[in-house]
Amino acid sequence: MEIAAQLCSTALDPLFSTPSLPASVNEFKAFLKRLPTDRFMNVSMIAKLWSTDLSLQKRYAQLESSTALVLGKAQKIIRKLFTLSKRCPKQPRISLPRERSTGFWLNKAQSLLYCNEHGVLGSFSEEVKRCSCPVEQPTCQEAIPCIVGTSPTSCSSCATDNATRCGACHHGNFLHLGSCHPSIAASLDHYLNLDLDMPDAEVKYLLQRLDSRIEVHAIYISNDVRLGSWFNPAWRKRMLLTLKSNKNKSNLIHMLMGISFQICSTKNSTLEPVPAIYVNPFGGSHSESWFMPVNQPDFPDWERTRLDAVVTAQCYNWTLSLGNTWKSFFETVHIYLRSRIVTDDPTVNETLFYEPLDLDDQTSNLGYMKINTLKVFGYSLHFDPEGIKDLILQLDYPYTQGTQDAAFLMLLEMRDRVNRLSPPAPQPLDLFSCLLRHRLKMSAGEVARIKDALQIFNSKLPNASPEPELAQLCS
Repeated sequence: MEIAAQLCSTALDPLFSTPSLPASVNEFKAFLKRLPTDRFMNVSMIAKLWSTDLSLQKRYAQLESSTALVLGKAQKIIRKLFTLSKRCPKQPRISLPRERSTGFWLNKAQSLLYCNEHGVLGSFSEEVKRCSCPVEQPTCQEAIPCIVGTSPTSCSSCATDNATRCGACHHGNFLHLGSCHPSIAASLDHYLNLDLDMPDAEVKYLLQRLDSRIEVHAIYISNDVRLGSWFNPAWRKRMLLTLKSNKNKSNLIHMLMGISFQICSTKNSTLEPVPAIYVNPFGGSHSESWFMPVNQPDFPDWERTRLDAVVTAQCYNWTLSLGNTWKSFFETVHIYLRSRIVTDDPTVNETLFYEPLDLDDQTSNLGYMKINTLKVFGYSLHFDPEGIKDLILQLDYPYTQGTQDAAFLMLLEMRDRVNRLSPPAPQPLDLFSCLLRHRLKMSAGEVARIKDALQIFNSKLPNASPEPELAQLCS
């Protein structure tokens, strides 16, 4: 029985229990020699070459079939030995090491490529691109070549004298200290596209129809109001629509062109809603939002359309069209809903809010309210955060002579065009700092340093005009 078990273990060794490369598999050794060494080979690349190596696949199939044959014979021999034995009341349970998967051999190939220094084999991890070496030989890692790929910052080839560094880059990038970096684009559109305008009449027409083509799908959040449910309007209600761009849409920034919501009140209610809107341009806290001065001079007002189809309640569509004059960036829109008593008294010049409303006033039917829909309208624009970060990096560490000035000029144009979309006010807002702070996730110190560097560079330009004093929105 021991002989049979030993025979089985020995016969199945090439495919089941081999701790290292079997000497008899010459095809595997030949496959290793054919793997390229002038670039980094990940598991997917090795697997592709593995599947197209006909001699290796043929040998692998032969090993599988011969192993199955030997296993069948071994099982028969062992069963016969146990049948003849009087001391074994139970049938034998044959247990063998499990078969090595294809993934094992692919990782083995990687380890032999990059973790075989001084003939000591380690184990390679592709995630961290490092080797785990035996305790007795801690330095088994060889030089790992550069990554050749199709992404903009990947190498198109590795250097011939040092394969760990890039030797050439793709079009639109340049080589600096062994790495590929994006060249400074000729147009701001490469980093931030702001050249989309829609006529005010077209925007107003689309908003009146609540056209889905200009709706920006946002996430509704509120602890006070559930859409489609009646609520007591006695207290102020807070709602918000947010995009979570850094998580879901990191390559886009968003322009707000209008807001619309459908609100209903119970029959004969003497209350009417009074919404207050705050716009957060690029993220951050509520304090980093600007207030929409609805009803103020030159600012558009809400347009209300009665929905006669609803007979059990008084329902209106409230629509605010900003147009090109008041359009601006947005990441989150905060809506605060208060209520006021409807009055026709011309002597009342100011809105009287009641929190809570006077429940003892028997002449007023306070009723309930319900918000069915709440939507924001506008469009999204191309945004390349990594490209902008690379531009900023060149302010301190220019890749080549002349790229520093080009980066300064590009960032100055970006700053001016972003701040130009600040909502009209006696003192424009510094939206560019909010962009750096929240979409590029820079610290307050980094933002201040970049602002100062741009101001100093701009002051040295010929015919430089004085920069306007901007109000700080983001901390």
